[in-house]
Amino acid sequence: MDLIIFLVLLALGYGTGRYAEHRHYKSILEREDALRPIPAVATKLAPWGDPVPETQMVSGNVVVSVDYFKRFVAGLRNIFGGRVTTYETLLDRARREAILRMKEQAKQLGSHIVFNVKVETSSISKGRKNAVGSVEVLAYGTAFINPR
Repeated sequence: MDLIIFLVLLALGYGTGRYAEHRHYKSILEREDALRPIPAVATKLAPWGDPVPETQMVSGNVVVSVDYFKRFVAGLRNIFGGRVTTYETLLDRARREAILRMKEQAKQLGSHIVFNVKVETSSISKGRKNAVGSVEVLAYGTAFINPR
């Protein structure tokens, strides 16, 4: 009976997690299309010389939690070895969300481009020692603001 309850909860967690992840990806794709006119580039040098437009630092931060199913599958992957694809999608969503939030802040300032973009990632442990509970991603860069 305990095994059946465990499997039902595992399946429920899997379905709920997949649905939430799918909705988040859909939101990300829609917002990426809307913010495509504002490029975010890693280069440090602007393609123009003097005068330099007004600049301001912009950032986007997100913390995404790992669901129980992803943690369970990752634990199995640690036993047998190989790529932990369940965490790859988590990191991809977090990175893209942080960049979108940075670009949204740049858009509010009237920026047309963000230069010198950096992305920082950290793991927030929860529960067991060295277990990943959440992933934090910070994206930041320099917004070049259009003169008004």
